[in-house]
Amino acid sequence: MAKVVLASALSRWLPEAGGKPSADIVVDVPGSRLDQVLDGVFARFPNLRGYVLDEHGTVRHHVAIFVDGTAIADKRRPAQALGERAEVYVMQALSGG
Repeated sequence: MAKVVLASALSRWLPEAGGKPSADIVVDVPGSRLDQVLDGVFARFPNLRGYVLDEHGTVRHHVAIFVDGTAIADKRRPAQALGERAEVYVMQALSGG
């Protein structure tokens, strides 16, 4: 089972946050691949899907996903295998100059 951490900035997309950023949200989700785990997160928080993934299932440019501390290599196909106790962090990507 993967531990998924949704960064506090994403909580505004979740109904229980009332549209305001709050604290990180941590959920345990079954799955052996990242896409399966993300589907489990979206089943629980459907409003988050459109913010994290586009209509093709690609991780959006403004979202960063880390598995066990390493950024995922392919945002176009987030189907990498996960270890039994993987830690997945989903957060807003920062950019600017």
